[in-house]
Amino acid sequence: MNLDILTVEVGSTTTVLSGFVGIGDRPRLFVQGEHYTTVNEGDVTIGIERALESIEKKIGERINWSQMIVSSSAAGGLKMTVHGLVYNMTVRAAREAALGAGAIVVFATSGKISAETIDEVKKISPKLILLSGGVDNGESETALYNAEIFAKSDLNLPFVYAGNAAVASKVENIFKASGKEIIVTQNVYPKVDLLNVDPVRKIIQDVFAKHIIHGPGMSKLDGKVTGKIIPTPAAVMSAVEILEKEMGDSLAIDIGGATTDVDSITNGSPEIQKILISPEPFAKRTVEGDLGVFVNAKNVVQNFEWIRNEFLDHQALLDRITPYPQDERMEKFIKALSLACASESIIRHAGQKRYLYGPTGRIEIAEGKDLTAVRNIFGTGGVLSRSKSNLEILNEIKNISKKHPMALLPRPEVKLYVDSNYIFAACGLISQIDPESAKKLLMEDVKSVG
Repeated sequence: MNLDILTVEVGSTTTVLSGFVGIGDRPRLFVQGEHYTTVNEGDVTIGIERALESIEKKIGERINWSQMIVSSSAAGGLKMTVHGLVYNMTVRAAREAALGAGAIVVFATSGKISAETIDEVKKISPKLILLSGGVDNGESETALYNAEIFAKSDLNLPFVYAGNAAVASKVENIFKASGKEIIVTQNVYPKVDLLNVDPVRKIIQDVFAKHIIHGPGMSKLDGKVTGKIIPTPAAVMSAVEILEKEMGDSLAIDIGGATTDVDSITNGSPEIQKILISPEPFAKRTVEGDLGVFVNAKNVVQNFEWIRNEFLDHQALLDRITPYPQDERMEKFIKALSLACASESIIRHAGQKRYLYGPTGRIEIAEGKDLTAVRNIFGTGGVLSRSKSNLEILNEIKNISKKHPMALLPRPEVKLYVDSNYIFAACGLISQIDPESAKKLLMEDVKSVG
């Protein structure tokens, strides 16, 4: 069998292969296969080969393909630290850029760093350090000071500078004089109330692609893949961006084994925009590194008392949990974990309204991402694409605003859809080659529920 495109999604727990035909004309998903991701065996290509074998066994013949395109989150995400001037401005903007590129920000500081900061960064062992700070032509002392401290340290990893453009060349020279790798790009916060995350987001994505190439066995794919291997979260975001253009303001939630990711594409509602005290990106992604239904199942149980109370046998369940539930009890347990991951990740992603009190009385303000104008919620990932509990989980998100009236959450009238064929990441990959085929596949794939 000859396929036009074979997409490979190497996830934290499972590896999914999807074969497509009719690309450029009448694209359709022809076959799909999966296997456990084989990170623990020291070679993720073992899982790819086994998923391929499952496909050939299913259709009864060998397959070939014209193009193979790959995404990955198997390396556990790109750990980053971020260091800026004012937390609610440059640091927050840098975090937005990092998350949107598929990275995980594990440590952030504001103001001048210290020797203790360097020690903390060493303990974390990030793959990238992002420096920001100051609007263009504004305060520059902090950015230059931090650059000097990092340049003199024995940290040997790529640095990215996305701060005050007026001192960009000085920062670059400081790092180059110390023999360190530095990438200079546009300021993430060039003016007050103006976010500029796309340039640094593209750089982070490129660094991530290089990072996962050096994962266990990924180098074996060199020369076999069309284009670059990109982060799976970035591929999913590309799919959601297509859906937003076709269907309006949208949000997608991807509950995985290690993380739960939320992508929102919306400017929010006009009434909230009037009281918003700081800007938010139109397209925003958050990754919750402690919320997952397999790798991080233990963390979820520890953080949610209601799960421990409902499942008194939770330790026994944790001891035997796999990405593929074997019995009804395990299905109920994974559903509970998924409900917790879904609700908590949405709350963290969304902004809040709050009140300030002054001489003129009470003033209502809003800060953070406004989801009140979202019209569509899409569920993707193994749980939300394939579980029979997906509607119950999505309904929890749909009605969560009733429990949190001050949060800027989707309204109850929002429409619910699922990634019925589990191909959001695949379509995000295909959009790099044939955007029209990706759009057709997505519009056929999303199914209304509820």
